[in-house]
Amino acid sequence: MELSTIIPHIEALIFASEKPLTNLEIVELINNAFGFMEERISLDQVDSCIEGIREKYQSEFYPFEMRQSGGGWQFLTKVEYHKTLAQLNGERFLKRLSNAAIETLAIIAYKQPITKGEIESIRGVNSDYSIQKLLEKELIIIAGRNEHMPGKPLIYATSKNFMDYFGINTPADLPKIREVLAEQMVEPTIINSGMFTSDVEEAKDESTLLVDSNGDLIINTTEMPEDKQADAGASDNDPGNIDEHTDEETPEI
Repeated sequence: MELSTIIPHIEALIFASEKPLTNLEIVELINNAFGFMEERISLDQVDSCIEGIREKYQSEFYPFEMRQSGGGWQFLTKVEYHKTLAQLNGERFLKRLSNAAIETLAIIAYKQPITKGEIESIRGVNSDYSIQKLLEKELIIIAGRNEHMPGKPLIYATSKNFMDYFGINTPADLPKIREVLAEQMVEPTIINSGMFTSDVEEAKDESTLLVDSNGDLIINTTEMPEDKQADAGASDNDPGNIDEHTDEETPEI
């Protein structure tokens, strides 16, 4: 079968799919659609079609493009049209997350795989509730256990849904923190000897993450007593043990 005949079918599949489609999935779907034909579509043919479709929609004529996102191919609007589309969608999804949950999600995204104890060392407050909400919204997953830490605590990572929503294919596609800082999207906090405090309420009011001169997140081990750090793994062993809303956010209604 000619590639020019296959391409419209691939475009239709990707456009109509509710989730990103991989090349192998496209091969299977196309072959199922043309099951009456003796000649089977190969992976190399689909790869060539995908490249042709990508080049086609890179033209300025189209307001959208085909990109790898969330582990597969999707049609996404181009960056220059985001402000226009924001009038329709706004931040509808992110408004369902509190600042604490967004902060926790950012830490997991840039530090994954990471344990709850390590998250709390960076934030300086209990993060049980935030982690629970992120799990419920399927933005993060339990990726296993850290076999090298006492108690073998659970480790967390971002999910395919996270990558799909933010239009990236792997966590490596996230913008570097120093790039974000350069755009003044996040203001760095100057570190000095007097900034750490045992006052829990003051820690709760501090919403800015700590970064070093290179723009990397800093794990603050001085915020957590040694006994709490040693026990952090044990509290991670039961993901359902998240009853107390000790995070600084207010439970959503």
